[in-house]
Amino acid sequence: QVQLVESGGGLVQAGGSLRLSCAASGRPVGSYAMGWFRQASGKEREFVAHISRSGDNTYYADSVKGRFTISRDNAKNTVYLQLNSLKPEDTAVYYCAASNRPLALGSVSRYDYWGQGTQVTVSS
Repeated sequence: QVQLVESGGGLVQAGGSLRLSCAASGRPVGSYAMGWFRQASGKEREFVAHISRSGDNTYYADSVKGRFTISRDNAKNTVYLQLNSLKPEDTAVYYCAASNRPLALGSVSRYDYWGQGTQVTVSS
């Protein structure tokens, strides 16, 4: 099975940017469709972005479309999430996840492996 470790979170002002990384080990990340999710305090985990195994196809939540970009480098066994034009409502713990299902898309239940999360805090 694959192990996932997120990094790159932090405190940023509204309008700023961050790049999150998800490093995989144990199995090639190219074996999995990958997703990013987030969970704000007191709220349910919600979908942010999905990328296919090859990286050819991406899918985003409406709330982040045009601001966030998911990408992957299978040679480096890493998946990224570029966060631009950040808003206070983007504050959450961000998780990456791996799925054995090519079309896992936005469903939490379709992902098989999860990282421990990285905190993103956006100040107004």
